[in-house]
Formats: sequence, C-alpha cells, structure tokens
Amino acid sequence: MSDPLLLLPGADRVVSALRAAGCVFAEDEARILLSTARDDAELAAMVERRAAGLPLEHVVGWAEFCGLRVEVDPGVFVPRRRTEFLARQAAARTAAGAVVVDLCCGTGAVAAFLAGRSPARLVAADLDPAAVRCARRNLAPLGGEVHEGDLYDPLPRSLAGRVDILIANGPYVPTEDIPLLPPEARDHERRMALDGGTDGLDILRRVAVEARTWLAPGGWAFMETSARQSDAALRAVTDAGLHPTLAEDEDLAATVIIATAR
Repeated sequence: MSDPLLLLPGADRVVSALRAAGCVFAEDEARILLSTARDDAELAAMVERRAAGLPLEHVVGWAEFCGLRVEVDPGVFVPRRRTEFLARQAAARTAAGAVVVDLCCGTGAVAAFLAGRSPARLVAADLDPAAVRCARRNLAPLGGEVHEGDLYDPLPRSLAGRVDILIANGPYVPTEDIPLLPPEARDHERRMALDGGTDGLDILRRVAVEARTWLAPGGWAFMETSARQSDAALRAVTDAGLHPTLAEDEDLAATVIIATAR
C-alpha cells in the first residue's frame, strides 16, 4: 500500500471490506472512495453501499471516462471503459465546427469528450428521463443540448442532412443474456439501457436505417456492438445503405462499426 491514500487510518479496513464483498480491484476502489468521501461517516456509508453491490460509480456519483470526471446518477447506465474506444474513433474524425449527435447518450460521456474538439453544435438524446437529467448537467457547461425521446424522434428537424458525427452506443445485450450480466448492471442499471432485443441488434438496426437521413455529405456514424455480433451488425448497416468498416480493440474488448453514407 504505497499510495498515500491507502496509508490513511482505516484504509486497510476499507480494502478488507471491499475484498470480502468480492470486489476484484479492491485497492483501486478504495482509493476512489477515500478520495471522494468528505468524512468518516460518509466513507462508511459508501463502503456499505458498495459492499451491498451498488456500482462504484453510483456510490461516488461519478465515473472517469477518457480522462474526464463524468457525473453518474443512481440507475443511469455507467459509461464503460470499452466505450472510450468508440469515443476516440469518433474524435479522430471530428473537426472543429462539426455537428455532433450522440444517441442513447446515457450520462453524455462520449459527447463530453467530443466537446474538446470544438464542435459547432453538440446534441445528445436519450429515452431515459434520469439519463437526460444527468447528461444535461454534464453537457450544459460544455455548450451541449440534451433531448428526451426515442433515438432520432426528439432531434431538431433542422439537423437532418447536417450531422457530421453520429454516435450511437445503444443497448446491444440479447434479451436472453440479461440474466447473465454482472449484478451491478443487471440489478442497478435501467433495462432499457441494456436490452437490445432477441439478437441484441434491434437498436443498431433502427439507428442505421435512419442514419442517411441525418448524416451530412461525408458524415460518419459510429455504433458500438460486440465481437460476436459484428458480422450481423455489418450486414445490418450495409442493408441500411451505409458503407461500414469494423474497428476493434482487444485490450478493451471493444468493437465499433464505423460507417459513411458514401
């Protein structure tokens, strides 16, 4: 325990409590809890909630994403490390002055990262009211706007044909696999943020079918999926009239469909 935080009085008890609860990265989580809690009482409450199975991000109220601290409210989908790959793929193609749309935005983490590319307009949308409230707090200081509704439905119609970067990290877990998810996700995140239908690709298909209506000439669409779904996802995007390629990162177990309307 060379980290100064882990040398604080009681730090060893925090690590032990987390280990006993089955937290694989107990020391890393202890550092976050110790750095977030304002006093011993709050620390004890946080450790108790984490040991009871709540996601660490829901306990402390934030998640680290691409070097940013993103607020995460209870019940809202926690941004995953693998999604940093999607964010960086999109950022590499986001020029200053671009119009960026983030569908199924959750906390707005991807859009918040792309805000650093100085887009002319940053728009996000989600069906979950709790996610919308959370994303508005994360994106409003960055000049972003967040709409509540189903995929493209709440977007301003003036954006049709003008979107340079379209992002969709929608749910892609097959319905029958939901019970197999870790309890942190299964029990504490909205099912609508996880369940992608029979084969997990319902939302991806819907995003792809309408993408050509919204993309600007030369625009790009980015959709996260899984390695085992990649062939079916590529077919679905191609059937929608887009031209997809596959990008993968084995270390992050990340799979992203990148498509254009050309």
